[in-house]
Amino acid sequence: MNSERGNISTDDIRTERKPLIGVTMGDPSGIGAEVIVKALLDSDIRTLARFIVYGIDDSLLASADAAGIRPYWFRVPQDTVSRVDSGVVVVDFDQYARGDWLSGRPTKRGGEASLGFVDRAIEDVRSNRLDAVVTGPIHKVSWKLARSRFAGHTELFADAFRVKRYNMAFVGGGLRIALASSHIPLLDLRNRLTIGFVFQPIDLLDQAMRNWFGLEKPRIAVAGLNPHAGEEGRFGDEEERVIAPAILMAQNAGIDARGPFPADTLFTPKMRNRFDGIVALYHDQGLIPIKMLAFDTAVNVTLGLPTIRTSVDHGTAFDIAGTDSADPGSMKEAIRLACHLASRSNATKWQTQAVDALRD
Repeated sequence: MNSERGNISTDDIRTERKPLIGVTMGDPSGIGAEVIVKALLDSDIRTLARFIVYGIDDSLLASADAAGIRPYWFRVPQDTVSRVDSGVVVVDFDQYARGDWLSGRPTKRGGEASLGFVDRAIEDVRSNRLDAVVTGPIHKVSWKLARSRFAGHTELFADAFRVKRYNMAFVGGGLRIALASSHIPLLDLRNRLTIGFVFQPIDLLDQAMRNWFGLEKPRIAVAGLNPHAGEEGRFGDEEERVIAPAILMAQNAGIDARGPFPADTLFTPKMRNRFDGIVALYHDQGLIPIKMLAFDTAVNVTLGLPTIRTSVDHGTAFDIAGTDSADPGSMKEAIRLACHLASRSNATKWQTQAVDALRD
């Protein structure tokens, strides 16, 4: 079913009602190709949007063959695609087609390829060709070998869109969790912890839940840093000195934020059901509960960007690449969430355009 022509058009993308979602393959040595092929095989997902996959067609074909899947996409060279009318189109970076992609280790070439996929997707977002981007798993060492100055996707997207206020968040298992800090060593966290540092994820999570998830007045819980949330300063003063003032600042800005709560009880069903979102202070404080509840289906979302970017919550899994054993659950949910958020965003744009047209 591969075709050089596909179903490509040059009309304005914004005339289409279904969103156009870009999906980047990630490191070619990992499981990105496999989980994308399996995820987009789901016809229910393919009815939600139109898709451009940025990657290597040979890798996708190999994954499909290993899984006994008949290719359902159209292939186009990377310099020709401008829009997709329906279905799935693969923008083929064929300069990377030949290579030992099952080496089981990070490589400079793998970093260059995965960076190239993301850079092209970002270019298409900035040109208004895409409504959202879903990123496949990359390896940070591969990016370092490729001389990237970015630790990962989050930092690259923030730089590309020139935003200073951004945070990593995760959705899954009935939880929406924003991280005040992500890849910061724990011993360095205390020096980063300021009132503004804690206020920012509260503010961005509130905006995301209003604008993306349609909650009129979301309820946000903020975790404490220390055992028992400091217990009135007995086990640390960060709660009283930094976190509580940040919550008060949020409340003064009209945000329904509460806390700080002891993290060891905040994620219990009784507590978490009282809130629409949670701000965790550091990486594992937020990631452990969400991976316990939704290991195969959690989704990474970047807050603060002017576009929608979701991602799988797992890594490249070099050890199982090429074995047809990767679970596509997280990729499916990342695509599904991107489609949902993009559809809401597009509906808002169309409503605004209609109102403006009536005024004119």
